[in-house]
Amino acid sequence: MKSTYILIMSCILSLSFMLACNDSFMDREPVTDLTGTVFFKSENDVQLGLNTFYPFFVRGYDNGFGGFNTSPSFGGAQFSYPRNIPPFHLMLGDLYTDNMVNSGSSIDGRYNGSYITPNKDDGNGNTGWNFKIIYRLNWFLDNFRKAEISEELKNRYEGEARFFKAWEYYQKVLYFGDVQWLSHALTIESPELYMDRTPRAEVMDSVLACLNYAVQYLPAPSAAAPTGRINRDHANALKARICLFEGTFRKYHTELQLQSTANKFLEEAVKAASELINSGRYTLYTDGTDQAYWNMFIKTGTSVSHKEAILARGYDGTQVGHYGQRYWFQNNRNVAATKGLVDEYLCEDGRPIYIGGTGGSYEKNPLFKGYDNWSEMDNRDPRLRQTIMKPGEYFSIYSDGNNQMDQSVNGVVYPTCSYTGNVSTGYRIIKHWMPDNKQHESTGTQIGVEFRYAEVLLNYAEAKYELNGTLDQSDLDLTINALRERAGFDFDKYPTAKLTLNNIPEDPRLDAIYAAKLDYTVSPLLREIRRERRVEFAVEDLRYQDLMRWKGGKLMTVPLRGINFKSVEKLYDGSNNKYPVVAPKLVIGKDLYVDEEGFIICHPLDNNFAEKGVRPWSDHQYYFPIPKGEFVLNPNLTPNPGWK
Repeated sequence: MKSTYILIMSCILSLSFMLACNDSFMDREPVTDLTGTVFFKSENDVQLGLNTFYPFFVRGYDNGFGGFNTSPSFGGAQFSYPRNIPPFHLMLGDLYTDNMVNSGSSIDGRYNGSYITPNKDDGNGNTGWNFKIIYRLNWFLDNFRKAEISEELKNRYEGEARFFKAWEYYQKVLYFGDVQWLSHALTIESPELYMDRTPRAEVMDSVLACLNYAVQYLPAPSAAAPTGRINRDHANALKARICLFEGTFRKYHTELQLQSTANKFLEEAVKAASELINSGRYTLYTDGTDQAYWNMFIKTGTSVSHKEAILARGYDGTQVGHYGQRYWFQNNRNVAATKGLVDEYLCEDGRPIYIGGTGGSYEKNPLFKGYDNWSEMDNRDPRLRQTIMKPGEYFSIYSDGNNQMDQSVNGVVYPTCSYTGNVSTGYRIIKHWMPDNKQHESTGTQIGVEFRYAEVLLNYAEAKYELNGTLDQSDLDLTINALRERAGFDFDKYPTAKLTLNNIPEDPRLDAIYAAKLDYTVSPLLREIRRERRVEFAVEDLRYQDLMRWKGGKLMTVPLRGINFKSVEKLYDGSNNKYPVVAPKLVIGKDLYVDEEGFIICHPLDNNFAEKGVRPWSDHQYYFPIPKGEFVLNPNLTPNPGWK
């Protein structure tokens, strides 16, 4: 059975491009030259009106032929604002979390404590405080029912629009907390232009109502459902994500005084995830190889052939393609993983790298080889070396010239781990990377999966735990253990690799971090649920949302470190600069900086870091500032605390 997914087919995108070039009716405030009565006549007109939203929300690896962003014309590369994440959010969305770093002496002011409240948005949504998408969705909802179609179809397409509206408002709440809830398209005479922000609780209740409407009226995926359009499964996947976010945000952000309403959202998250699980339409991807996890992210074309993808964007490479591979990998996008992420992966026996001890004096897992010469990558969760490369594998033995991944042919190229180098931590990410030079052009066809079944499983596990304070063993087997088995853990060889309620491993290192950085206690079982999320979804643009909802901003102050350079310094003495080993000459104190233990310090020259390689954090950073110019336009607005 074919996977259920949304496919942005070239025909739909062609219509979207046409609309993006002639969509003044969705842009003007107020609309004066084209009414809903004139435009919406047939079902085709209604679909055309909705098609323009698909590329904005179902981004995948974006589009190499113009792309979409928050500007009125949807033109140009789509950045994730206000976080300022470059295009290809699946690859780069973990930047400025504790999972990934950019190279260079300093980082974006949003993350080194130097960001100040902007004066105004530039019209392209660079501050995040932009309501053009909301306006367009509301205009559609105000007018589309004038089309001469059945009530059943009207309900279906209203569900589609409300799906997008819920998604957009979720992102607004993620970044700003309270935000104006707008039920209709505004005109220059609308009193809502001068309203204060709607309390978060009311906004998210309205978001939930939109999601429930979409779940009720969108069709389940079937031969009768509209091809390539949002369906009920997509609505449930989005609902599970949003409700888990809001339920846990309310639970842990006690300053909101919304703890009593948290369970309502957690129950809805369980309900939405359960419906997808019980449908039987989805399974975890396997292909009979020990590289199934990596292989899952390098599928190409206009159709997803496996049943883990719930919502994805496909490309034909002719009318619609992308340049994700070239932009990130071939142009040295200068991103790298952190030691903090690497440390969280379990050893292959299901126990962490340290299994006992206190106060920083920890007992090593016998399987853990320490940090000499990338040896920490050995004997670990198989997903580690399918996400982050050990030299001698993947990118390090690939040549774009001969299009081969072969050490005997290409030798080994070691990562350039200077602080301005292309892999400043020494941990090169190879999740999403494809050893195929055809994909390194602007006609790439790599499929971008937005929602996958693994997330549904872990949303279910976490929401159910947060409701009950525990899980059944059957829940663990359905979720965490199923993911570990797919990843390649050998439960027969290492029975402790299977998580059981009677055998939750100790992790003194991670427990100490949680105790120091969080203002609540994390139980051993919840720690393992959170670990599984970090590992399974590394480099998929979910870490930032997780840190915000867990009230885990201070986890970003864990020192940003890379490999133990002292252990590999001999490789970078200048003698290894030609086949079969290529490594640039690097000097400590000049090209890179290390701490007292020899680990690379990230952003060592950023003067905004009071302690080198330690990102500052203040709790006002859970939200972004509203541009100062908005308070001139609307004196009734209130700012987010801590921002001028």
